[in-house]
Amino acid sequence: MLLFDADCGFCRWSVRQILAWDRRGRVHAATIQSEEGERLLAEMPPGRRLESWHLVTPSGRVLSAGAAAPELAQLLPGGRPLAGLFRTFPRATGLAYGWVAAHRGLLAQLLRIDLERERRRR
Repeated sequence: MLLFDADCGFCRWSVRQILAWDRRGRVHAATIQSEEGERLLAEMPPGRRLESWHLVTPSGRVLSAGAAAPELAQLLPGGRPLAGLFRTFPRATGLAYGWVAAHRGLLAQLLRIDLERERRRR
C-alpha cells in the first residue's frame, strides 16, 4: 500500500502516474489521513506520518521516503532495473527524494500541474 498526503496536489499527481504505470494492479494507494492510512501507520508517531510517502509491504513493513523507492519500483512493470539502481545507491536515492519533496511546488509549476484541480480531485 502506497500512502501519500491527501493535501499535496503534486503527491496526488505523482501517485496517479505510478498507478498508471502499474498495469498489473500490484500497487494500491491510500491517503495518509484516511482510516486505512491511520491504521497502517499506527506504530508511527503522528508527527512523522506527513514527513514523506510510505510503502507498506504485504508483511506490514513500513518503508518511507527514498527507502521505499526500490520496493515500489520492483512492483512496477519494467521497474526491476530502476529498483536495482535505487538499491545500489540508497544515499543518492534518499537525497533525490528529499530534493523532490522540498521542491514539489516548483516541480508542479514546471510540469504545469494544476494544483487547485488536484486538490478538487479529492
